[in-house]
Amino acid sequence: MTYATDRLHEEIAYVAFHFHWGPDAILDLEHQDRRRYTQQIASLVTRAAPEG
Repeated sequence: MTYATDRLHEEIAYVAFHFHWGPDAILDLEHQDRRRYTQQIASLVTRAAPEG
């Protein structure tokens, strides 16, 4: 099974934006690790968002 290119680009942009990592460093991650980072970032962003 191949991973959708659009989804991969979204993950790269998301991690790069929040961690300031370059695309090469993000692409060097295993798929599972990259997904874990995106999930952890989403959790942190959600918790930090002001309620209102």
